[in-house]
Amino acid sequence: MSEQEKNVQTQRNYRKVRTGYVVSDKMDKTVVVEVEDRRKHALYGKVMTRSKRIKAHDETNEVREGDLVRIMETRPLSATKHFRVVEVIEKAK
Repeated sequence: MSEQEKNVQTQRNYRKVRTGYVVSDKMDKTVVVEVEDRRKHALYGKVMTRSKRIKAHDETNEVREGDLVRIMETRPLSATKHFRVVEVIEKAK
């Protein structure tokens, strides 16, 4: 294999990164993160806030409800879990 082919194989694909607040930590090694997305309406131009609840994997069970976390897309870990917690940005008060 040439050096170019080795570099192509080692590069990872683009992964979605989201930031949100933990709204539930009742499951084992899983947290529910509420992510807000601000979008402009196509016709009227009003800025609307959409929120989505995403299940994320927390390997160490250290994230608590109310924490601000950064999550990253990963391979499917279960039927509904496709993200993992990368870092805790701010602990809950």
